[in-house]
Amino acid sequence: MTNPHGPAYGLLESTDLTVSSRRRFLQGTGLLMGFVWLGRRKAFAAGEEPSLKVIGGGGEDTGNAFEGFAPGGFIRIGRDGSITFVIPSTEMGQGIYTGEAMLLAEELEVGLDQVRIMPAPPNEELYRQPILKSQATGGSTSIRGAWVPMRQAGAAARTMLIGAAAAEWAVPSEECRAERAVITHIPSGRTLTYAALADASIRQPVPQDVPLKDPKDFKLIGKNTRRVDTPSKVDGSAQYGIDVKVEGMKIAAISICPVPDGKLVAVDDSQARKIKGVVDVIKIHNAVAVTGDHFWAARQGLAALKIEWDYGAKASLSSDSIWADLKQASETGKPVMGRSEGDADAKMASAAKRVDAVYELPLLAHATMEPINTTVHVRPDACEIWLGTQAPTAVQQVAAQVSGLPPEKVIVHNHLIGGGFGRRLVADSVQQAVEFAKQVSYPIKIIWTREQDLQHDLFRPAYYDRISAGLGADGFPVAWTDRTTGGSVLGSYLPTGLPEGVLDSDAIEGAAQPPYALPSIRVDWIRKDPPIKVNWWRGVGPTHNVFVVESFMDELAHAVGKDPLEYRRVLLKDNPRALGVLNLAAEKAGWGSPLPERTGRGISLHDSFGSYLATVVETSVTPAGQIKLKRIVAAVDCGFNILPDTIKAQIEGGMIFGLSAAMYNGITFKDGQVEQSNFHDYRQMRINEVPPFEVHIIPSTEGPGGIGESGTVSAAPALGNAIFAATGKRLRRLPFSREELQAPDIAKQTLGMVPPVALGVAIAASLGDAETGGSSGHQSQPAEV
Repeated sequence: MTNPHGPAYGLLESTDLTVSSRRRFLQGTGLLMGFVWLGRRKAFAAGEEPSLKVIGGGGEDTGNAFEGFAPGGFIRIGRDGSITFVIPSTEMGQGIYTGEAMLLAEELEVGLDQVRIMPAPPNEELYRQPILKSQATGGSTSIRGAWVPMRQAGAAARTMLIGAAAAEWAVPSEECRAERAVITHIPSGRTLTYAALADASIRQPVPQDVPLKDPKDFKLIGKNTRRVDTPSKVDGSAQYGIDVKVEGMKIAAISICPVPDGKLVAVDDSQARKIKGVVDVIKIHNAVAVTGDHFWAARQGLAALKIEWDYGAKASLSSDSIWADLKQASETGKPVMGRSEGDADAKMASAAKRVDAVYELPLLAHATMEPINTTVHVRPDACEIWLGTQAPTAVQQVAAQVSGLPPEKVIVHNHLIGGGFGRRLVADSVQQAVEFAKQVSYPIKIIWTREQDLQHDLFRPAYYDRISAGLGADGFPVAWTDRTTGGSVLGSYLPTGLPEGVLDSDAIEGAAQPPYALPSIRVDWIRKDPPIKVNWWRGVGPTHNVFVVESFMDELAHAVGKDPLEYRRVLLKDNPRALGVLNLAAEKAGWGSPLPERTGRGISLHDSFGSYLATVVETSVTPAGQIKLKRIVAAVDCGFNILPDTIKAQIEGGMIFGLSAAMYNGITFKDGQVEQSNFHDYRQMRINEVPPFEVHIIPSTEGPGGIGESGTVSAAPALGNAIFAATGKRLRRLPFSREELQAPDIAKQTLGMVPPVALGVAIAASLGDAETGGSSGHQSQPAEV
């Protein structure tokens, strides 16, 4: 890709460093600096010439221009003045290219307008994320994991550049200062650019424990700035996986067995091969692909196939059976302990009042804007892959296994992603693509249709939760028990699975450590895997568990006649950061001020991913049960603010994602097949449904927390509590049912009292968007008190 803006704010795709261009790039580059993620520094003595794993390719080159440094790294400074940052985390809209680049640039003393960005190639040793323990982007861990090591890399490179300049001038390093890629000798005013020092810096020793800047001296971190990926996204030059074009590439349209684990029996392709532009018909165990000169030819060829499937043992799979299994397991299964403090059973038995509730959360799809796509070229000596992935090394490993090639012969070009949400942590679609591609000699590009992307997703598990509290004479909890029942995401994700009886921490995250003071607590998990593979979903465990905890906390407050805000405040007296965001959100939202009829405010609070977030949702509910959002106010303490505008954007985007799920989303099965197929029956919030949104950031000097998923976690509980405040109806199943929120006399109001001429207007005013809403098919039950 040619960057029309020059080096400033440039994005280098991995295709910029193809095999033919690597050596030219290396020969024009004099400094390579980086540290292994887990803190181990790696350097070579002068004169050694290690081979260099070339960034952007995945293959090897001797790289003789790079003598004396470890393979890989975060920073490249060329003799031509170019500065390239190799970013280990994947950009999928969350602003991580900019955030991690700011950490490097701050200590390297360069501006973001002076650097280019390139995604890191697969390399677990150099780019392993210290929290996830793998080269992956997820769990809101990127900035938390990069906060120290990436600043260390920038500071070390700056120190070596200054050392090279001081040696050139024969002056003490303390007399030199770096600013915007220039070293200045303060007493004499002499200057040298980083480009001029690129070669000499190689001979400098790698500094140990280099001091990092005091935050008061930050020039970039904490300041709002233009994102490095904005220009290319505005002018259309940004390359997503779906945009890839490779010489000689054919387009593949595919059909996948509609039932999980079903098999392909037979294909009659006689008619398909007669269609102009059709090149090949390729088969694997559960799918068939038609390749063509263009997508339309491939689609026509696919439509002409006569396919016979064996649906197998899961042909009768249904949502009813999934829910029945979860409920039975909750009652009879063997729990795995997550947390136990105090004697919860004894305290519960002696409590003045007991409150019980059951919550149900459905299977959820990721529904990313960019559907699954993979371009693959399998050759005898290499396998080359172009896509957007959250886990480059997972892609490399899977492709190696399927192609039969060693991992170092698998070249992964990672691109921008149009939404990940956890879906692209798994390489199932890569396995499929390589199985197809190894049967042909040319590159093939597979794009799943929206229907395939939705119906063959790896879903977030469904959950069935039983939660109880024993209340003392003052109305506050003396005992708390929370039992979650659902599948193990880790069990699906790990190649070796998760042994029975071993805790999947994701299943209880957000439940085991609530922010409140609870004198006795027991949280456990009963594993009940559904008959399908499951996957991480934006917000992971807290999205499920915080909905239960925060909804139930409201129920307790109402059960004893207390205000939900004041109730929480009492339980947060020893948690100042949580109390701080709660108070700020309530203040900014005008908590307690009068509201119109059938309008209410709901609050949620959580401490997830190292950040504290409190959210107040104000909503009205029409007599027809239509939820109309009026206002959202959020307060966040996420530690040190790297890029405030991005923090706000991530909370807003995450909240909208979570609200879409709370109001509209749920995957259901019938006769072994997913019933939803596109955005008409797996709805997302529309722009006209988004209310005014305020995000207030609390200044902090704590280490940065994660922020990409916090808003999603807050959405459902805040909305559910607001619905209760507006209607007095507690909904414990997601998505929230419009039918359950209808006023008792809605039929009479709409049909019996409105003249026929005005009926359409009345319905429009009452229902708003005719396509909104949707019931999970269950009826909510009142809490047992």
